[in-house]
Amino acid sequence: MNRFRGHIVRIETSGALSLVAVSLSGGVELTAVVIETPDSASYLKEGSPISVLFKETEVILSTGGATGIGIQNRIQGQVRKVETGDLLSKVSLETPLGALEAIMGSGELTSLGLAAGDQATALIKINEVMLSAL
Repeated sequence: MNRFRGHIVRIETSGALSLVAVSLSGGVELTAVVIETPDSASYLKEGSPISVLFKETEVILSTGGATGIGIQNRIQGQVRKVETGDLLSKVSLETPLGALEAIMGSGELTSLGLAAGDQATALIKINEVMLSAL
């Protein structure tokens, strides 16, 4: 599980849903959609400390700028390590947040041609980001 600490900087609410923007280290901002509002969840307050979590299997990796893809959460990084398996592979990125892990199909890894030292972009959909109050 990828876990990073930050603080809430913005909340947009519509009905029972909220888009919550979290500022993390290195100038990275991630957004999560939650089925709660500031009225129903006391931790949803601007300035509140929060943990952002997402599974390694929910990270999409891209080379280049990843333009033309409708995913809001993007984190630039450098590949530190690649562990290739028969079916799945694990890629470790060094990012402004620190270490970030991604698990992907080995065939997709081969098609990207990622190796240690390469630049990559981690993409995480807003509905795959979880928040945890500190």
